[in-house]
Amino acid sequence: MERFQKLILIPLILTASLPGLGFCYSIIDGPTNATVLAGSEARFNCTVSVGWQILMWLSNGNPVLTVLNSQGAIETLDRFTSQNYTSSNGFTSELIIHNTQLNDSGKIECSIQQPGQSSFAFLSVQVNGSLFIKNSTLTVKENQTVEIVCEALGWAPAPDITWMTNDSFIDKSRYVTQQSQGSKDLHNALSILTLTPTDTEILTCLADIEALPNPQNATVTVIFVNSTTENDYSEDNGSTRVIVLAVVLSFVGIILLIVIIAVVVRCCCLKKKRKWTLFIFRKVSSEKKKDGNLENRQRHGSENQGYIPEELWNTEKNPRIASLPPMSSKFTVPAADLHTSSVSKVRPQRLISPKKIRNVTLV
Repeated sequence: MERFQKLILIPLILTASLPGLGFCYSIIDGPTNATVLAGSEARFNCTVSVGWQILMWLSNGNPVLTVLNSQGAIETLDRFTSQNYTSSNGFTSELIIHNTQLNDSGKIECSIQQPGQSSFAFLSVQVNGSLFIKNSTLTVKENQTVEIVCEALGWAPAPDITWMTNDSFIDKSRYVTQQSQGSKDLHNALSILTLTPTDTEILTCLADIEALPNPQNATVTVIFVNSTTENDYSEDNGSTRVIVLAVVLSFVGIILLIVIIAVVVRCCCLKKKRKWTLFIFRKVSSEKKKDGNLENRQRHGSENQGYIPEELWNTEKNPRIASLPPMSSKFTVPAADLHTSSVSKVRPQRLISPKKIRNVTLV
C-alpha cells in the first residue's frame, strides 16, 4: 500500500514543481555502461548542476527511484537504492541495483524532467554457467588421433571457448565450436579438439565472457604411450599380476591351513569328549551295580558254601545208622488177626520222618 502511494505521489510532485520553476539546470555527467554477473551489484552515477529540483532513475523506461531536492530519495523497489553526494559543482546521485537478474539488462536512464535533459547507459547482466571435459585422463598410443570434447552449459551470453596446451594457445583451426540456445534465455556451447599427440601433455579448455575477471577452465591429461613403453608396461603389468596372484594364493593357502587345523582340533576334542563321557557312564553303571549287589546281600544274606548238613555229617561218621524206609500210607493186616483186632486195638507206632534243615549264616 505504501509503495502504491509513493508511485501516485511522484506525478503529483512533478506537476506541482514544474510550472514554478524559474531555474535552468542540466546534467553535468551521466551514467556509463556496466556489465556484471547475475547476483552481484550494479552502480550508476548521475551528476546535475546546482539548482536542481528533481531527479528520476528509470530502468527500461520504468521509474525505479526518485530523488527530490527538498525531501531526498523516494525508493519504490527494494532492490533499487541510492547514495547521494553534494559538492560545490553540483549534486551526484548513485543508483545501486542489488542482486541483479538477467531481465535487468537494458537501458538505465537518468532524467531531471527538463526538455532534452536526460542521459542513459546500458546494463548487461551475464550468467556464468558450467564447463567440463568428460574424461579427466586419456591414454593414447603412437600415431593415434583423438577427439576431446569440452562442453559449456547455461551461459549468458554464449561463452568464447579457446584451447591451450602446456600454457600455449592452440590454433583455432584444430578445434570446432558450436553454440545452441538453452532454456530460460541461456546458451550452450560445444567445442571439439582433434589432435595426434606425440608426447604426454595437459590440455586446457577456457570459457570466457566479459563479466568474468578470469576465464573458467577445465583440464585433461593426455598420456602418450609409444610401442617400447607399451611393451615395458605390458611386462611390468604381467609381473605385477604374477606377484599379486602369488600373494593371493599364499593368503588363500594360509587360510585353508588354518581351517584344516581348526577342524582337526575340533574333531579331536569331540572324540576325547565322547571317550570321557563313555568312561563316566561306565563308571556310574559299575557303581550302581555294586550298590545293587550290596543291597541284595544285606537283604537275603549269602550262602555258606562250606557248610555240611548235620544228617550227612552223622551218616558219614556212623555208617551203620541207616536211614529209615519211607512210611507207607496203607497198612496190610493178615486175615487171622482181623478178629483179634476187633477185641484189642492195636496202637500203631508213630514213625517220625527225617527233616532236612538248612542253616544260613549271615555275614
